[in-house]
Amino acid sequence: MPNHSLVERSVAVERLLELRASRDDPPTESVGLARIAGRMLAEPVAAPTAVPQHDRATMDGFAFAADDDYPLTVVDEVFPEDSPPPLERGDAVAVATGAPLPARADAVLMREAASLEGGRLSGPSLSPGTNVYPAGSTAAAGEVLFAAGQRLAARHAALLRDVGLEQVTVHRPLEVGILATGTEISEGRQPDRDSELLCNLVRQWGHEPLISDPVPDERAAVRDGIETAVQNHDLVMTTGGTSVGSADHVVRVLRDHDILFRGVELRPGRPVTVATVDETPVCALPGKPIAAYMAATLVIRSLLTGHSHLPTVSAEFTARVTLPDDDVTFVIPVSLEDDRATPLGHAVSSFPLYDQRFAPGRVASSTRVTLADGVVLARNAIDAGEQVAVVPSEVVE
Repeated sequence: MPNHSLVERSVAVERLLELRASRDDPPTESVGLARIAGRMLAEPVAAPTAVPQHDRATMDGFAFAADDDYPLTVVDEVFPEDSPPPLERGDAVAVATGAPLPARADAVLMREAASLEGGRLSGPSLSPGTNVYPAGSTAAAGEVLFAAGQRLAARHAALLRDVGLEQVTVHRPLEVGILATGTEISEGRQPDRDSELLCNLVRQWGHEPLISDPVPDERAAVRDGIETAVQNHDLVMTTGGTSVGSADHVVRVLRDHDILFRGVELRPGRPVTVATVDETPVCALPGKPIAAYMAATLVIRSLLTGHSHLPTVSAEFTARVTLPDDDVTFVIPVSLEDDRATPLGHAVSSFPLYDQRFAPGRVASSTRVTLADGVVLARNAIDAGEQVAVVPSEVVE
């Protein structure tokens, strides 16, 4: 593919976000907290009340006012399900972890540090706030915890339940058709290594995937497959047929429609193309599995999630990697261990695909590269010992 036709990854992502913003929002539905992972909020979520409503003990022990002098009289015992009792000067209450504290109490003495004889408590002096989780620390009453359009994760169910919510309003998932192309796949001579990968990504991004029967490398079959898919789905993802060979019919079919971009400065993943066919977005991904994965997670993900930011972690690169003479961003898969990033596929890694010069074609073909913990985006050679920014796999999945 000639480089003059490519766009930068950031440009491709921006165009996809603009396309997303131009389309009508899908209908909404209320879902229980057991079904929120990957779903996109249709409206903001605020805490109905302050959580917790009382200061709470963070460990088993005794609660009292820190400026009261020992010995203190233990007058009661409080458990998480109790209402906090009143507390007079010079008094303390035994508390279990999570128990609400009386209004005067502002410190908790851990049980192991306490000396208790005949109901009289002694121990070391404490500062106010010791072993106390303050009221309202999780959320203030009316505080907006999630913005409209935010994608929820499994972990968010704990917070939503903690603030007293049982359901949230989310957008209906998009129905995403996945269509593999290739005569060798449609005839069963080679496995379809892409569709199930994409199916799982789409589901993790909060949408409903459906895999269609693969079609052979025939222009009429590819055209019919795409035209049928766009009639039955909100969005279509194809694999294969995106390069410049005589059998690459997907891009030829899409040329008859409104193309958003044709190729991205990204290797692996360069031939990714997006067009609208009968007002339905069609995302054409390369057929090599890792190329399809990189194009999907680093480019197409923004269209399905609305997210473009790629958080990174810093790590020390363990081997020198030079790059081919190509003015694109190279996606180097790495394994992470003890803040060190080893280029997966390099001769020093667990399986060698290249020596020092990065080989995007080989990397794109190897499903074993899916064992990578993340990727490094690079336009220049990287030396051993250099600090690099790693995009962890879980960030894009």
